[in-house]
Amino acid sequence: MSGSGISRRTVVASSLAAAFASVAALPVLAQTAAPRFSGIIVDVRPLYAKGLGPFADTLRAALEAELARNFGDRLGGGRNAPRLVVRITGVSMASYVGRDGGRFFGGGVPNDYLEGEALVVAPNGQILVRHPQLSALPANSGGAWYDPASEQRRVVALAAHYAGWLRRSPI
Repeated sequence: MSGSGISRRTVVASSLAAAFASVAALPVLAQTAAPRFSGIIVDVRPLYAKGLGPFADTLRAALEAELARNFGDRLGGGRNAPRLVVRITGVSMASYVGRDGGRFFGGGVPNDYLEGEALVVAPNGQILVRHPQLSALPANSGGAWYDPASEQRRVVALAAHYAGWLRRSPI
């Protein structure tokens, strides 16, 4: 290779060096992509406005527990760290958890839905990130419909699903 001035070995060596440098930078990128939070707040005021007071309290307690479990490693950022505010704006739970049709008529299990948004809020109140989210689970996720504890389990399942997917989001 007389004429080009750059050997194949030089190109391969510089490519490998660049690849190793980018791999070495991954932990730094991961730290900047996942901020620590000073705390987590679950806001269910929109549900109160819709007359769902006791249900909103149950949902808030379940969601607070699931968010603490999912984001526990990102808490403790100090008072200058942003807060994670999860505002729940809507919930829909199917009234019947059996099949909607027969085996041959395209029937299926109806879904429960939890809708809201996650906000990363700076100490000065500025919204840094806004992430809307809708979770849907089969209505039979709480077990047998005739069990009195079924609705409670459905709420917990919805909260766990919402928090789990929120953890996978880019907040």
